[in-house]
Amino acid sequence: MPAILTLDHLRRYAVARSLFKPTSLARAIAKLGFVQMDPIRAPARAQDLTLRLRVKDYRAGDLERLYPRLAVEEDFFVNYGIVPRATHALMHPRAARKSWSKTRWAQAEAVLEFVRDNGVAHPRAVDAAFDHGTTKNWFGGNSRASTQLLDGLHRRGLLRVARRESGVRLYAPPHRAAIDGPGDPDAAFDALVDVVVGKYAPLPAATLARFVAWLGMAAVPQWQGQRRAALARAKERLAKATVEGVRWYWPAGENPASRRFADDAMQGDQLRLLAPFDPVVWDRDRFETFWGWAYRFEAYTPAPKRVRGYYALPMLWRGQAIGWANVAVRDGQLQVQTGYANGRAPSDAAFKSALQEEEEHLARFLGL
Repeated sequence: MPAILTLDHLRRYAVARSLFKPTSLARAIAKLGFVQMDPIRAPARAQDLTLRLRVKDYRAGDLERLYPRLAVEEDFFVNYGIVPRATHALMHPRAARKSWSKTRWAQAEAVLEFVRDNGVAHPRAVDAAFDHGTTKNWFGGNSRASTQLLDGLHRRGLLRVARRESGVRLYAPPHRAAIDGPGDPDAAFDALVDVVVGKYAPLPAATLARFVAWLGMAAVPQWQGQRRAALARAKERLAKATVEGVRWYWPAGENPASRRFADDAMQGDQLRLLAPFDPVVWDRDRFETFWGWAYRFEAYTPAPKRVRGYYALPMLWRGQAIGWANVAVRDGQLQVQTGYANGRAPSDAAFKSALQEEEEHLARFLGL
């Protein structure tokens, strides 16, 4: 490592280690460690937009279609998404942040027995078998009580998602490893922290602390009281450096200043449109530190207040986030509207062809 590590080293390292050479779906998920899911399609779901850049010949919907054949699980991590089955086992059996009454547990036991008897259960089948009625959901509306029971059992690790049908989760009993749980909670917590760092490195100290806190709240609430100790252990074992007054962390044994990261970050003249939750852009503070402009997810922002657009995809070219694009499909045709951080598109002749190539790649990905 050089005597002086710079932000430029860290930026190139972040891009190169995340945007690895496209591989198989199983290997890409293993390398990422976690794939965040989101239901919005604009023009595809975030998980598909993330995987298309890292999986060879990936098409929108491949994750949902191939999920039953992969050793992965839908689960709560720092957010909701897909994790390898081995990571899933580290988090279970999971305690819930909100306890259930005896009456609720009696209902849950009946649902568990129903799922065990059927092997795989659709929420509609559970609704048909039980008269649980409706209940208030977290945003004030009404939901089927059976659906909330299934969600609660899944969160506790007492059920798993077997597959989806038209986006709806079908449930099955969990694998044995998730029932037995890890032998050493400290080692398990450390392994989960390492998954986060492996995906989002390099992390500023504040981001690392937030991730450890979120793990304690979402992934392993049963160990929430051990968050500070887990963070302290992480800061000891991870590689680190202070750059321009900020402490940064990344996996031990990696060198952000390596020449290979500098070369790989450029990606030739290839242009990429990144999902709003892509690991390269996920930490909005880090994004602004690296590229000097603010990116925000504005899907839930009132239209008159949007700056970039409903579902703006950050645009990465030659290792730099130079702008964004809003992508839609209308009458079977791909429509792309671009914006640029400095107010105009690059004048380099290679840029126009790179953007056209990315649009063609998106069209194939969407099956247009």
